[in-house]
Amino acid sequence: MTRVARPLALVLGLLAVVVPGVEALPPGSPEAAEALALCERADRHRGAGRVELLTRGLELAEARVRLDPRDPLAHFALFCNLGRRVQATGLGITMAFDVLRARRALDRALALAPDDPDVLTAKGVLTIELPRLLGGDPAGGEQWFRRALAQNPQHELAHWYLTDLLARRGAGPEAAALQASR
Repeated sequence: MTRVARPLALVLGLLAVVVPGVEALPPGSPEAAEALALCERADRHRGAGRVELLTRGLELAEARVRLDPRDPLAHFALFCNLGRRVQATGLGITMAFDVLRARRALDRALALAPDDPDVLTAKGVLTIELPRLLGGDPAGGEQWFRRALAQNPQHELAHWYLTDLLARRGAGPEAAALQASR
């Protein structure tokens, strides 16, 4: 695996981790909710069936974004389906482009739903996992998790990632206090 492909593969793995913990979806259309449901359903499939579900979800999300570019859930569904489809299909010529497209979709969802804890958490995970060259920043990721928890102090995924990040950087007492507060 090339030096560039390895970090991108890590990011794609992270894209698969971000969405399963959705707790409070950003607002959006029923079509966007269906596109996100296809992304989540794809986790229970392998091979061609998985790619087919993700492609359908991606097409629904893209159609919804074209119809209403202000639908935050459609952008979040685009992020999910695109990231997981790239992960499912493996390394390819368009992988870097698709990762950047997924990142832009998440940024757009964030702009449209700046207080949504799932979108904030997804942005935090992406920020801590991306290589610095692509905008990775553990301190910045921590701030996204804290913002998510300010919106929903019981958000499980934000708690988990923030606790893990604090423990990795050596802030054990703060991580323990955060864990105890749940």
